[in-house]
Amino acid sequence: MKLKHLYVALSVLGICYTWYYNIQYFQTVENANLIGFFQDAQQNFAGKSFGADLTVVCLTFFAFLIPESLRLKIKFWWVLIPLTFLIAIAFTFPLFLYMREITLEKRNEI
Repeated sequence: MKLKHLYVALSVLGICYTWYYNIQYFQTVENANLIGFFQDAQQNFAGKSFGADLTVVCLTFFAFLIPESLRLKIKFWWVLIPLTFLIAIAFTFPLFLYMREITLEKRNEI
């Protein structure tokens, strides 16, 4: 299996796995909204730990994504930044690795 296939599979897993629980949340909470979602995620130290962890992961991802995308001239890389917040980093990080792998493959064919 090529790495790009693994990255696509992980990206699909990332969107399905995270959004399964997001949908469960919004279906079970009375008066569900985005502000309430983030407030509920901060209800205890375990949730705060996950939030802190994801914040550092997102910042690290962006610190890698931006210069690497510019260096390799990856098209539409900037779309991944809002998608990280709208969908999940579990989706966008492997998707970026897929985009990067495709770009590197094309460069080697020349």
